[in-house]
Amino acid sequence: MTRLRAVGVVAALLGSLVLVSLVARGGTSPELADLTAGRLPTAAPAVVDLVPAASTGAVVPAPAPAWVRRTSAATGIPRPALRAYGRAEISLARELPSCHLGWTTLAGIGWVESQQGTVGGRALGADAVPSAPVTGPVLPDGSHAEGPMQFLASTWDRWAADGDGDGRADVDDLDDAALAAGRYLCADGHDLATGAGWGTAVFAYNHSWDYVQAVFSAAQAYDGRVRR
Repeated sequence: MTRLRAVGVVAALLGSLVLVSLVARGGTSPELADLTAGRLPTAAPAVVDLVPAASTGAVVPAPAPAWVRRTSAATGIPRPALRAYGRAEISLARELPSCHLGWTTLAGIGWVESQQGTVGGRALGADAVPSAPVTGPVLPDGSHAEGPMQFLASTWDRWAADGDGDGRADVDDLDDAALAAGRYLCADGHDLATGAGWGTAVFAYNHSWDYVQAVFSAAQAYDGRVRR
């Protein structure tokens, strides 16, 4: 078995959830509180440790290379993807410290959405860009989601971010998409250290209870691999 035994089990259970089940990303609906009542996780996914920054004074944060190497080896997450998730965690810890976004949540979303940019035999480059664009299925309105974190164009226009400081906000660049996803999850004052806050945030990202459970399971699986 590969290093991703636990996550591989999750993938088998997901089946068509990857790409096929994606829905439009919109803002939190007025009915969200009612929809989530009694269905939220009792606890947020565990995070074994906070991502250590390579330099606390850096304008564009980056996780410590040793952390990236060690965690990538333990989880099987490609290093460019892990750097992207680490950057996003560090950035959001500075911007919105009350959100408590952990890298495992972003990794869980990245797995469900595009298998960290490698779905369909793609390779994730050193620049955190998949070897071919990741395009979701056509939705009833004719639109489709794009990039490894699967943003609709309208949602990307609102949340677009430059996560690696190259002067561009590119939906196909996981550095940028991970930070944009993190900001989306932290919107509306969500505290992702709590089960209710975490579940509400992920449900807002994709209004599907199967999706919430899939992200939770993947995030927990990654955390478990790091702890071994």
